[in-house]
Amino acid sequence: MGTQRRKPRQHLYLSVAGLILCLLTACAPMRMWFSDGYQCDHLRSVESSISRGDFEAALKENQELLAQSPKASPGDAALMNLGLLNAHYANPKKDYNKALGYFMRLEKDFPHSPLAEEAKIWSGVLQAFEKAKQVDLEIQKKKKGLGM
Repeated sequence: MGTQRRKPRQHLYLSVAGLILCLLTACAPMRMWFSDGYQCDHLRSVESSISRGDFEAALKENQELLAQSPKASPGDAALMNLGLLNAHYANPKKDYNKALGYFMRLEKDFPHSPLAEEAKIWSGVLQAFEKAKQVDLEIQKKKKGLGM
């Protein structure tokens, strides 16, 4: 009859692999947005928190920075970091929907930021990931319904 799908979760694994790869490579370019003073200290503090696995502290640091600059730079970088931290593979409390919200807020509040295009890409990746997850859940429901 029809061809049977051999790896129904392949798209999901590919999406996750792409997300992890992007997360690993996205942090290095962020250094260029922090040039001196508090911003540089802030970045070091966030990196230190992440290396210790303390994502709560890193999130708090970025939320404080965003509160100080909600409509101006480095608020855009804080939003980008908040999105990346919420999507980080090692974050035990990762929340892709929160991450998506931060990326979308960056796009809306900072449309001319150099980070806006990257935020659009991240939004697309996370939306595709969520869609793939929904498709996988639907497949699992259909399998259960068929008694497989």
